Amino acid sequence: MNDLKIKIPTLLIDEVKCKANIKMMIDKAERHDLVLRPHFKTHQSLKIGQWFKDFGVNKITVSSLLMAKYFSQEWSDILVAFPTNINEIETINELAKTIKLYLSVENVESIKFLSSQLKSSVNIYIQVDVGYHRTGIDPNNISLINDILRMVDQSDKLKFVGFFAHSGQSYTSRTPEDIKQIHFEGLQLMSGLLKHYPFAKISIGDTPTSSIAEDFSGVDEIRPGNFVFYDLMQHQIGSCEISDIAVAMACPIVAIHNDRSEIVIYGGGVHFSKDRLEDKEGIIYGRVVEEQDFGWGHVVQGMYLKSVSQEHGIVSVPQEMIKTYSIGEHLIILPVHSCMTADLMKKHQRILA
Repeated sequence: MNDLKIKIPTLLIDEVKCKANIKMMIDKAERHDLVLRPHFKTHQSLKIGQWFKDFGVNKITVSSLLMAKYFSQEWSDILVAFPTNINEIETINELAKTIKLYLSVENVESIKFLSSQLKSSVNIYIQVDVGYHRTGIDPNNISLINDILRMVDQSDKLKFVGFFAHSGQSYTSRTPEDIKQIHFEGLQLMSGLLKHYPFAKISIGDTPTSSIAEDFSGVDEIRPGNFVFYDLMQHQIGSCEISDIAVAMACPIVAIHNDRSEIVIYGGGVHFSKDRLEDKEGIIYGRVVEEQDFGWGHVVQGMYLKSVSQEHGIVSVPQEMIKTYSIGEHLIILPVHSCMTADLMKKHQRILA
């Protein structure tokens, strides 16, 4: 890949690794008799979506109605895993007319509005909070759940499907054991709901628990997304190996400071995001990897992205290595959070096939 000319920050996508990650999660879903409804907010690409189709996936998750509209060009079964924004009712009606649309609700106000404004039928998931405390109903609030279900039953345009949850707190774990415990606690809460609503489907989704756990009792569907790329955050918490990470940023070297053992790259917060990790070196925003004929290899020990501003990135380099780099070359850097990086870089991506 030494002949790869990088003029501006560019997201490199390793097709072989992506497809291996997809196949791994499909195999896991099949092993546990689960529906895999992958979250497409990570890659946001019709081309990568086709790789899922090639493996037989026919249901997807997105994080916005705008994203649902984009993917509705080629997908007809879409869950919007974000609290329903009633201000987008025109888009909801447009989508519901042409695809099988699933919406997320957690309050009676949204149900009332949908009941009066929908022109086509939609499927409803009630989102429950299993410990992340971002969105969702307390699963013990049976009174509120019953109120929502009564209103759904009274509408000829709404169909209740089940409950879904996102254990986002798993991303703050630091060991596979912590991830398994979070997963277990989520399963316990969801199984409590099944005692009241045995007819409901249960959908859960996050990459750490989907990657690590092997107990999916009572679950019908999983919705991981980040696994298609993985990243340094997933590696740190034990969800993947470095060799599983399928995206990297290629960033031009624009300045070298020998006295500080630092390289300045064209690649900052507007390219990587400002997500960061704390590791043995301190705060890092990415790790430099060896460039190979195809893609990239091992992490270069002692080289990491130590700070980012809007366009600048500062890379710490071992003193004995600083003179091996030149202005105009580029570095290959693994991102901390591939979802954010891919979103920022979707106009500047290159697939390595």
